[in-house]
Amino acid sequence: MPLSLIVGLGNPGAEYAQTRHNAGFWFVESLAEKYNIALNQDKKYNAYNGRGNIDGVDVRLLLPLTYMNRSGQSVVPFAKFYQIPTSQILIAHDELDMDAGVIRVKKGGGHGGHNGLRDIVPHIGADFLRLRIGIGHPGHKDKVSGHVLGKAPRAEQDVMDAAIAHAVNYTKWLVNGDLNYATQHINGYKG
Repeated sequence: MPLSLIVGLGNPGAEYAQTRHNAGFWFVESLAEKYNIALNQDKKYNAYNGRGNIDGVDVRLLLPLTYMNRSGQSVVPFAKFYQIPTSQILIAHDELDMDAGVIRVKKGGGHGGHNGLRDIVPHIGADFLRLRIGIGHPGHKDKVSGHVLGKAPRAEQDVMDAAIAHAVNYTKWLVNGDLNYATQHINGYKG
C-alpha cells in the first residue's frame, strides 16, 4: 500500500536543530530536498508541511513544531483532516536502542519508551511504518536526556548522515508500497 504521509519527529528551534533527538527531522528535510518539496509553516497544525511527488506518488511531509512530547497534537489532527489511514503513514524518529549509523524500517509495535511515539500511538494506533534512526545509548538511563538533547561528535554525525542518505535513496520503494524491497535494503545497510 502506498504511503500518503511521512512524518519526522524532533524539536523546533535552532538550539535543538543539531541534537540527536532531531534525527527524524533530518530524514524528512533530506527527503524534501531530494524531491524538491517545499516545507512551509502551517499554524493550523503547528508544523512545517509540504506536498509533493515521490516517484509518482502524491505524498505529504510533516514536521511537528509542538516539541517531541506533544507530537500527537500535530500529527493526529493532520492525519484525520486529510483522512490518511494509519497504515499509510511513515514516522521517522531517533532510536536509542540502536547504534549511530544503524537504520531500520519496522511496521507496527509499541512506542518503545519514545516520547514522540507515546503521544501519537494512543490516538491513531500503532499500525504505521517507522524509520528508526540509531543514535546510540549513553549507557545509563540517567544520561539519556543529555544524550538525546546533545549534539553528536562529528564522526558520529557523519555515520548518522550517511545512514539517513541511504534511507532517503530507498524511500521511493516505501512510498510505492514495496515494503519488502525497501526493508531489505534499508535494514541491510552497513555504514
